[in-house]
Amino acid sequence: MKKILVIPGDGIGLEVIPATVSVIESLGLKIEFINSNAGDEIKKQTGNALPVEVLELVEEVDSILFGAAGESAADVILPLRREIDSFVNVRPAKAYPGVNALQPKTDLVILRENSEGVYTGIESRVSEEMATLTRVVTKTASTRLAEYSCEYVKAQGLDKFTIAHKDNVMRITDGLFRETVESVASKRGVKTESAIMDALAMLMVMHPENYQVIVCPNLAGDILSDLAAGLVGGLGLLPSSNIGPKCALFEPVHGTAPDIAGRGISNPIASILSACMMLEYIGYEEEARQIRLAAEQTLIDGKTTPDLGGKKKTVDVAEEIISKL
Repeated sequence: MKKILVIPGDGIGLEVIPATVSVIESLGLKIEFINSNAGDEIKKQTGNALPVEVLELVEEVDSILFGAAGESAADVILPLRREIDSFVNVRPAKAYPGVNALQPKTDLVILRENSEGVYTGIESRVSEEMATLTRVVTKTASTRLAEYSCEYVKAQGLDKFTIAHKDNVMRITDGLFRETVESVASKRGVKTESAIMDALAMLMVMHPENYQVIVCPNLAGDILSDLAAGLVGGLGLLPSSNIGPKCALFEPVHGTAPDIAGRGISNPIASILSACMMLEYIGYEEEARQIRLAAEQTLIDGKTTPDLGGKKKTVDVAEEIISKL
């Protein structure tokens, strides 16, 4: 029996996660869902956006299914990633048939370093007129990301990935990142190409079909994956996983979407696709494939929420996928 910790969070997380769980439950798998929560509302109730009892549950489960957090996001998702020692954030971006994508040929994956960079929280207010931010890049973290990236491309039947960096300006930190990743890839027989991250952003928009796997430092991966979302039809279609040595956290890339939260029209596809990644992680590869195919057919049929031009509600999309399963 696999155990999944379910944390809907805030905003549309409270809509898309229950819809996603209903899709998984329809398959009758040997999975126990452990329900908890974190985020803005929990902070109002308890004074802590991520109660210690939620963190303690992480030790008991095989993976985590997370929705979205609002103003307290940095107090929720970053500690959760640290708790599972997540060293890579996997973010696929694919243009699906039936979706009016800006770039229909897009089918790429961004592998983002997940533990350091500018997200370590080392900031200082030096004076009223000056604030500083320390960027941390280590050979250890870069090596773990590179090793995972090599294994990932080989598992996908590929032999190459693109390294995004800015070592023409951040010569020491991004220099260490690029050199480390290149060295690991060379030893493992995987080809690499190097791209300055801002130029890469332009090239992704113009010719996304030229890229399959992009390996990035933390902030670059965050930005480039959102850019990729714009190529395929929006954040409502992007899933992600945060991989650690013994546990992983799966979440849609989108945020809480306060403008539509509570109206029941949020797009659950990103959350459902995140669950597919989760099912693959815990050994249900065929079931994940079935859900993904049902979700794709739902998009082709136009049974979508308003963000994709449809008129369906969140629960309607989930029920459509369940009916196809």
